[in-house]
Amino acid sequence: MNLVIDMNSKRNTFGFSEFVLPLISIVEEIDECVVKHYLELDSKNLASFDRIILSGSALKNTVTLEKKDLFEWIKDCNIPILGICAGMQTTGLVFGGYLKRCCEIGMTEILTLKTNPLFSSRFKAFSLHNHAIIPSDEFEVLAKSAKCVQAIKHRRKEIYGVLFHPEVRNREILQKFVHIFSLDQTI
Repeated sequence: MNLVIDMNSKRNTFGFSEFVLPLISIVEEIDECVVKHYLELDSKNLASFDRIILSGSALKNTVTLEKKDLFEWIKDCNIPILGICAGMQTTGLVFGGYLKRCCEIGMTEILTLKTNPLFSSRFKAFSLHNHAIIPSDEFEVLAKSAKCVQAIKHRRKEIYGVLFHPEVRNREILQKFVHIFSLDQTI
């Protein structure tokens, strides 16, 4: 079962329709899905999920970046995590990274730098962000655009982040994340 975390500042906003519902639609084609707003999280119950996806949020919705202490549970989590946009930024901050101004809106060319199970080569993705993460040494950079880091992976854990929005274009990245980290698959 998958947990999708709504990273929007308020519950049931337009951001939910834009950033969370598409994730649910893609994930539910493969496996069950539960959605919780980040303020509803109980880190004690996270072990009941097989995978966690942290959604993106609107350009001016940076509340999770200012409340990274609410996401400290990520450090101790042993469940595969995929952070998308705000989810990647928040995850990076939790592990000691920092934000850099990087505005990209629309189709962006992504260059894969390191082999990984989610994507490869050069591809186009939809971007919608004002900031990028400069990750700490605990992460390796998987992909970049001409302007900034686009994808990261924790060096010892199955924690991934993508700055672009695979729920808009490149839905196969989300599908691979769910398939690869299924209990019946070998990692």
